[in-house]
Amino acid sequence: MTKTAPAAVRGRRLDPDRKQRIIDACLKVVAERGVAGTSHRVVAAAAGVPLGSMTYHFAGMEDLLHQAFDQFARRSAARFAVRMRVTGSPRDACEAIAAYIEEDPLFAGGDLNINLELYTIAARDPAYRDITDHWMASSRAEIGRFFDPATASALDAMIEGLTLHRALGTGWQDPAALREAIRRVAFGETSGAR
Repeated sequence: MTKTAPAAVRGRRLDPDRKQRIIDACLKVVAERGVAGTSHRVVAAAAGVPLGSMTYHFAGMEDLLHQAFDQFARRSAARFAVRMRVTGSPRDACEAIAAYIEEDPLFAGGDLNINLELYTIAARDPAYRDITDHWMASSRAEIGRFFDPATASALDAMIEGLTLHRALGTGWQDPAALREAIRRVAFGETSGAR
């Protein structure tokens, strides 16, 4: 007679996406409740997995948060890279940056909240700075294909700031003003220069 593995063991083998579901659920919880409201129990419930799955896949809450934020940052950097890769000149790069700010994925699905939570945790805990460092370096590298390092850094910082301003409704809603501001940083152009 052949022995059959218990259902729990069989289920684990048949659920190869469980770890990813937990990470996705973690990001959803962070977007809704912030890091302070994120716990193993809340994430497990959101992912629809047993609480024991949390410690099976992650060394602790810090490990889960780090992996979730890292995945979020890498996805965000990849979206920006796709947009920048279709540009062929510095002028096109400025337009791509403006379009990214206008259509930025941070405006949907709680991504703005996740982004802000990442910045907050990285400001308080250096263990998360590898994520923000990699994200910023990736953005600067894409921009740096068209501009010197100092300009690339300034444009990268400008993207962060303008994205936040647009998301919170504090300005930069005018497409022409947005593009002029980007050209000022990129080329030193002032009003009226095109």
